[in-house]
Amino acid sequence: MSNFLMTSIGRKFLMSITGLFLVGFIGVHLSINLLLIFDDSGELFNLGANFMATNPMIKVMEPILGLGFVVHIIWSFFLEYQNWKARPVKYEQRKPGESSSWASRNMLVLGALVLVFLVMHIIDFFWVVKFKPHEMTTVIVGGAEIEDTYTLVASLFKASSVYCFFYVIGGVLLGFHLSHGFWSSFQTLGLSNKNWLKRLQFIGTLYAIIIALGFSAIPLYFLIKF
Repeated sequence: MSNFLMTSIGRKFLMSITGLFLVGFIGVHLSINLLLIFDDSGELFNLGANFMATNPMIKVMEPILGLGFVVHIIWSFFLEYQNWKARPVKYEQRKPGESSSWASRNMLVLGALVLVFLVMHIIDFFWVVKFKPHEMTTVIVGGAEIEDTYTLVASLFKASSVYCFFYVIGGVLLGFHLSHGFWSSFQTLGLSNKNWLKRLQFIGTLYAIIIALGFSAIPLYFLIKF
């Protein structure tokens, strides 16, 4: 298995599998986060956040998800290093725009910027919810006392327009990263004929737009309304 992962196909295969795994998580994560703008009382979001925090399946998936992020990030830099070693001297080629998209030519840069967005998100939200719950207030929802995650998240957006701006930028960068990563992952796994590739490129672009707009809408909602 280790020998396979060190081949060109194996390295791309691992990137594709971890990438698609994270694509699915991002969709679920966004669906929960959008509850922030559909209920100003915070009840819906608190219920969603509590479900994610207490569901046994989610608890099992958390370390797998974390490993997926780590592997995907480290492996992307490793692949870039391998490509750089294979081409230490730049050679003459056609204009990049003629054969590839801007996102595909800058996946590492986009990935690094998305990583900054991810780290910011972890520090401000996940770390507090997971490791500092004693710093959070609680609310009663449906007769049960649960952590008031809504207040934690909403207060950060309400307190700083600069924070909202950076969150919007992070959502847009994530969309750009997904616009290429989505369909290229399927292509690596073998769905590379012309008909399927066009469909996957369309779906990937649509999904990327939804993700970018969804994550951007949340801080903009609080910025405009509050």
